[in-house]
Parts: sequence; structure tokens; C-alpha cells
Amino acid sequence: MPADLAVIGLGPLGLPLAQAAVAAGIPTVGYRTGPEAGSLSPAELRRMLALGFRQATGPAELDRVRTAVLCVPTPRAPDGGLDLTQLESAARTLAGHMRPHTTVILESPVHPGTTEDFLRPLLEEVSGLRAGRDFHLAHSPSRVDPGNRAFTPANTPKVIGGLTPACTESAAAFYGRITDKVVRARGLREAETVQLLETNYRHVNIALVNEMAVLCHELGVDLWDVVRCAETKPFGFQAFRPGPGVGGHSVPQDLTAQGGRGLRMVELASQVNARMPRYVVQRAAALLNEHGKSARGARVLLLGVTYKADLADRQATPAEEIATGLMRLGAAVSYHDPHVPTWSVLDRPVPRADSLYEAAADADLTILLQQHRTYDLQGLSVKAQLLLDTRGATPTGAAHRL
Repeated sequence: MPADLAVIGLGPLGLPLAQAAVAAGIPTVGYRTGPEAGSLSPAELRRMLALGFRQATGPAELDRVRTAVLCVPTPRAPDGGLDLTQLESAARTLAGHMRPHTTVILESPVHPGTTEDFLRPLLEEVSGLRAGRDFHLAHSPSRVDPGNRAFTPANTPKVIGGLTPACTESAAAFYGRITDKVVRARGLREAETVQLLETNYRHVNIALVNEMAVLCHELGVDLWDVVRCAETKPFGFQAFRPGPGVGGHSVPQDLTAQGGRGLRMVELASQVNARMPRYVVQRAAALLNEHGKSARGARVLLLGVTYKADLADRQATPAEEIATGLMRLGAAVSYHDPHVPTWSVLDRPVPRADSLYEAAADADLTILLQQHRTYDLQGLSVKAQLLLDTRGATPTGAAHRL
């Protein structure tokens, strides 16, 4: 039986869409494009299979789907732009099996103009069909927030922009089966630029509060108390909190590498956020020194090495750069993370602590990098000899905060 929907790319963007689609009663086939980072528990997979999901065993299963959504990774390229290699491969595969009247939607993060100037010619060349006449083409920026239980695909508004008004309406009809609200953009480029704005908004504001963290430490000011007070303002302020760096799959986008106008604010924000792992290493060495210990030979325990709390995903996690910096100072680094059974840095396995409290008591310095739900931070602050909290998660006065 042909599926209504093909989700191409079963990573952190595609899997949540597939889950939402089958939950809405849409027969869905998932097509893997590589070793993607998305993962399902056995119980989640059984539920999806029971609701009509199946994983494609080959590209022939893309035949006759009504809607195909491309959710492949578009990572940072060496030149600073986006690497569209996986998108090109997925598009060619889809186009080779595409039928007239198919609705093709791109959810992968791309620069404005990519859907029309890059994806459209590929699809038309391989399929022999014409976008806007023989098939519908649209862009819908992904708004997946992994691990967020409050906002799901069902209650997160979906922005859609099509090549033509008919393309927009076809994509809107599909997403209307999944989400409570559909927002129509004026066109493809407007929809693509929504993600550009949303992603850069997050990175710029994180950079601001990271710079405030460094400044406040130098001034002897408790930044976390400053943020607590500032967020009581009912207008004109949204609270962001500092951290050891910015990870995840959504990279800040500057158009300079694509021959476009550079976004100076984004460039500066990227520089600030990229410095944070080194700043954490500096703070760690300074704390050890203040307590009569050298970084060389110090036992340092890292807690939480994923890029986000309560997830196993380590995409662009700052923990790797922090561990590297500490190792280069001569520290003996170990880690604890309930979601990561093994971890290697500099091609060497990092020892994993089995008992959190025993490891914290034994370490000269414990650094909280990620606030997993399972961590008892009150108990941890009592057991640890010296604790550096990069998330402001421990009780006031119980640890040294970033």
C-alpha cells in the first residue's frame, strides 16, 4: 500500500515529523539518507509501526507518495556556508521516483533562494516535471525543539511558503492535518528567511548573555541574580542564560559565504559563543589554582556531555572542546552522563564514572556542563570537592557559577 507521506532524512528534523504524521493518522514511510542522529526507543518505534509507519528498504518506496518532505542535514561547510551535498543526493533520489501532482516540501535549514535556485532545477532535471505546473514545491522552516515536552509539532505553528499560491495551499493542506495552526508566508524566500531570523535571534541573544557572564564575573556581580530580576519585566525583555557554548544542529547563518551581504551581528555572536568553551577551561584552571592545585595532574569530572539536557545527541557539543582544552593542560578528565555510555576525545576514550557521587567526591574539580533531569544538584554540591556550574542550576552559594 503506498504511503501518503515520505519523510526523507530520519534525523532530528525528520523523526519528529514522522512521529507527528503517524499520530495524526497519515500513512508514512521514512527514508534514511545516512547515519543520522535521530533515535527512537523500542517502545516509540513499536508505536509508530502500529500507527502505520514503515522504514523504506529502497528508493522505490518513494513511488506514488502524495507528499515528500526533505529533512536532511545541511551542516556548516569549510567555507562558512552550508553544505548541500546530502540535500542534492536526496533530491536526486526523490526526483527519480516522483510522479505528477506530488507536493515536495523542504524543511532543512537553507539560505534564502535555495529552494527555488538549487532544489527546483534538480527536481525538474531528473523528474522531467515542472515545478508549479506538474508538482507543488514549498519550503517550511523546521521548528523542532528536541526534548521539549510543552511544544510539539501539533501545537507549534507551521510557516509555509510556496513557489506559487497553489503550491502554498497544497503544503498548507498537508500540514493542516498535523498542526493546529498554519501561517502562510508570501513565498519561498520569505519562508526560508524565517529560519534565518529565528536561528540568529537565538545565537545573538545567547552571545549577549555569555558576554554579560564574563563581564559580571570580572565585576564580582551575580549574573544569575541579574537575570532573575530582569525577567520580571513584563515587556521588552526575554531571558536567556549563559552556558559553556552553543551546540546542536541549528548553526548561525551568515550570507557572506554565499556571496550575500554579511550579518555583522551574527558574525560577532558566533565569535563570542565560540570562545565560551575556552573561557570555561580558563575558569577551571583559575579555580584549581585558587585552591592550591595545578591543572596539570588534576582530576576533573565533566557532568553532561550532550548539547542539550536529557538527550543523547552530542552534535557540536561544547563538552568536546572543553575536555580537549583540559587534557592539553595536563588534567586527567573523566565524565558522567546517563545518556552517553562511551565517549572519546582526541581519539582517546574518556573514562566514564559509574557512581556520580563517588566520582565527584574523588575529583579535584567537577564541572556541570549539562543539567540532566536525573542529577540531584543539591546532593552533588555537597559531595563535590570543588564545583563549577556553567548552567546556574545549583542552589545559590553551593557552587562557583559561570
